[in-house]
This record gives sequence, C-alpha cells and structure tokens, in this order.
Amino acid sequence: MRYPDGQTITLGDRVRLGMDDGGLVVAHIDANEYSADYPQAEWAYLGKGALVTFPTYGLIHFEVADPDLELVSRASPPASA
Repeated sequence: MRYPDGQTITLGDRVRLGMDDGGLVVAHIDANEYSADYPQAEWAYLGKGALVTFPTYGLIHFEVADPDLELVSRASPPASA
C-alpha cells in the first residue's frame, strides 16, 4: 500500500488524517508486517491494506490510502545489537 503521494507505507510510520496527526501504522497487511499489539493471526483475514490507530478516530483499516492520509515521519530503524 502507498500513501497518496506514492511513498510506500511502513510499519511504525506516524501519519496524519484530517486534524489528527498522531496516527501510527500498526499493521501493513500487504507487506505482511504486524506490530506486537496487532498480530498477524488476528488481522491477516482483512487480506490487504493497512491498520492505523489514531488518538481521535481509533483503529482504521484502509484497503487503499485515504486521499487525506499523510506521512508525518518514518518509523525509526531498528537499533543494531
């Protein structure tokens, strides 16, 4: 799945939808990426898209990106051990 500007959605991205800029990508179903709080076993049945949780709107499943969905910041890369 991609943002409206063409960038690929990544697990852990911070996003904005409308006035809520506190969104967090918690699952990228297309890429088979799931956070610990939203495991594959519970969410893969949706088949495609991404799950984003927002302080204002709650959890939203996007099959395709909403035209107003904007990337605020990329997920931090994992720390090297």
